[in-house]
Amino acid sequence: MRDELLGLVPKDYDVATDAHPEDVQRLFRRTVAVGASFGVIEVLGPKVGDQFLKVQVATFRSDTTYSDGRRPDAVVFSSPKEDALRRDFTINGMFFDPLKGELHDFVGGQADLHARVLRAIGDPRQRFQEDKLRLLRAVRIATRFELTLEPATEAAIKDMAPTLPVVSAERIAEELRQLLVHPRRARGLNLLHDLGLVKAILPELLPMRGLPQGPPAAPTGNLWDHVLAVMDLIGPDPPFALAMATLLHDVGKPRVVGRTAAAYTFYHHEHVGARIAGEIADRLKLSNVERERIVWLVEKHQYLSDARAMKPSKLKTTLSHPGIRELLTLHRADALASSRSIDHVDYCESLLKEWTTADLNPPPLVTGHDLAALGLEPGPLYKTILDAVREAQLDGTIGAHEEALDIVKDLIKKST
Repeated sequence: MRDELLGLVPKDYDVATDAHPEDVQRLFRRTVAVGASFGVIEVLGPKVGDQFLKVQVATFRSDTTYSDGRRPDAVVFSSPKEDALRRDFTINGMFFDPLKGELHDFVGGQADLHARVLRAIGDPRQRFQEDKLRLLRAVRIATRFELTLEPATEAAIKDMAPTLPVVSAERIAEELRQLLVHPRRARGLNLLHDLGLVKAILPELLPMRGLPQGPPAAPTGNLWDHVLAVMDLIGPDPPFALAMATLLHDVGKPRVVGRTAAAYTFYHHEHVGARIAGEIADRLKLSNVERERIVWLVEKHQYLSDARAMKPSKLKTTLSHPGIRELLTLHRADALASSRSIDHVDYCESLLKEWTTADLNPPPLVTGHDLAALGLEPGPLYKTILDAVREAQLDGTIGAHEEALDIVKDLIKKST
């Protein structure tokens, strides 16, 4: 109902009814009891492509206590009004009867929507105590719909922000996934910071706000503002790994900051930042694929700045990486946010058009089997030799198996 009142096309529909779960299961042929004990049944509609259309049908209910700060200990099936009163925010507490064409608004959601206000239903502290993930959800909803937080709701979030870590890492990560890929993600991050939620879940970001950018004599801003500017420039719908890596790309700077008369220095901050990014990904229990991509992007976010001067072997290895398009997006956004040239990005993009897959990542000229055939036993020298041959191949100094074997024999001879 909320989306339609805003003139938006809803992504999905949820149905609330006085029918009990067993009644819903009797009425529909294909159902899944996703939360029958809480009055929720998922109804499967026709198949579109390889997926069934799904609609969650929930029985009107009121909740008892929330001893774990996540889900009710028990529910009592009730009336539409009682159901609305137990929900999180007024704009989410409205019902629409499609048969009668009537809006049922027991909590003032329509007025708050028109006023562009996000207000918790009833006592904000009680709503957030019931499910502390609502602290984060408030920021995501306010960001998505460009709402202002109602003062009592805002005050409750600030007071209760330190309790957010009791929520599971997976649920926190899912809220961050949705927030960071939204076009207004910079506003959402500022809200997270101002409400104390960054301190609760991403404390590594806090030193950014006080770290100056530019020369000491005439600073041009602080690192937090720079990071938000880069976030704005990565596009309206970035992959989550890119958005997360962009947020963390300079997270290592506060750990290594130095100062000369002319400038602040941040030597090796990309390596420190990659380590921190890995720790954060582990803490949020992100997938291994997400973690590896985020860490790689953070570590390489300055790597291509001297692309024109790089050896072909190093450049090709990076340009053939599955995350190269995301890396170039980050490089471009970082440069633009710092008023630097994007020539290195344009150069790399031109190479990607010019070079084929065979140029970037040709089949290796020698393998471990070749080394074994020459009598070399597995060990550290294996990698050293294979890397040396690969580098020569990508640099274009060799192009045939026999030439590669000459390098192998020479390296073996030097090692004995």
